[in-house]
Amino acid sequence: MNLTVLRKGTGDLADERDSSRDIERLSNQINGLDKRLDNVDSIVTAVAERIMKQPVTLQMTCPHCGRKIEIAILGTEKPTR
Repeated sequence: MNLTVLRKGTGDLADERDSSRDIERLSNQINGLDKRLDNVDSIVTAVAERIMKQPVTLQMTCPHCGRKIEIAILGTEKPTR
């Protein structure tokens, strides 16, 4: 992107229009990125809420003695911010 620095009284009208378009395009890109991040946040929140409503069980084997270990995680409350 080519951004032009404008100094008071030195730029012509075409330079000001180009700069204005560049700033508007940059603003649109930032707004689009903001919307995408909001969507990602919504998806992650929905997944976390869904997981917190049901138990999660991890099963693994101890590398030293060979016993099976089971760890249950119960989430009964919605996470707060």
